[in-house]
Amino acid sequence: MATLRDIRHRITAVKNTAKITSAMRMVAAAKLRRAQESIMSARPYTDKMAGVLANLAASSEEGYFHPLLRKPDTIRSIAVIVISSDRGLCGSFNANLLRTAAHYIDNTIPKEFPQAKVSVYSVGKRSVNFFSKRSDTHPAQFPDIFAQLSFSTAQEIASLTSDGFINEKFDQVIVYYNEFISVIKQQVILKQLLPVESKQNDQKAAVSDYLYEPNRGDIMDILLPKYLNNIVWKALLESNAAEQAARMMAMETATINARDLIKALQLSYNKARQASITTEMLEIVGGAEALKN
Repeated sequence: MATLRDIRHRITAVKNTAKITSAMRMVAAAKLRRAQESIMSARPYTDKMAGVLANLAASSEEGYFHPLLRKPDTIRSIAVIVISSDRGLCGSFNANLLRTAAHYIDNTIPKEFPQAKVSVYSVGKRSVNFFSKRSDTHPAQFPDIFAQLSFSTAQEIASLTSDGFINEKFDQVIVYYNEFISVIKQQVILKQLLPVESKQNDQKAAVSDYLYEPNRGDIMDILLPKYLNNIVWKALLESNAAEQAARMMAMETATINARDLIKALQLSYNKARQASITTEMLEIVGGAEALKN
């Protein structure tokens, strides 16, 4: 049975832990506010760019071709970008993402594309650590990027994968990341990056008659790489916001659990102290009776 001193030491340790988790929750909340503002600003721009691109693709001249729109007959090589966080203490944020991505690589790809070889671009320290232990091919890794997240990182990732796709090193490029839904919900997303989905069939009915200067093909040549950079950047922003939301909720839950544990330990301490006092009183009474006899 734990002594009073042991229980007091444990109560002190849990109180210190509760202070740490509470402080981490407040830090995550401050970071979430900034990350949420960034992603809410990026979403309309990305959606509008996708709409313009779909309009251009649906109304482009016959015979127009861009390497990023290449649709291979056989998928022989697939690049998978997996975006995780750099740090832990964010609940099941990384576990759900890495488990889903690993299942897709190990089970779905072999069934749908039996001849395909997989190359993994790990983004975030947790993703790098996870896939480094596997036998997957790793053309590039990007650990510790979220401390100072910059658009140049998105450009580098997009450039590496697009160059591989243009040179037919990859026939398909997909990205896995956590999408920020709300403070209490994050959703693992699988998005095809390359070939760029123009959605021509869905957009033909809604094509507007615009005048383009220069021609549509020249605009597509400029817009497609920018669109690719922006999609990767949006995925990084989504993952960053989702990470801060997950960490804030995890630290809040940890703080609540610590306070509940403190109450339980305090109750145990009071019971042990009461038992100790009762034992001492019985010993005193017993000693007095012995002296009388």
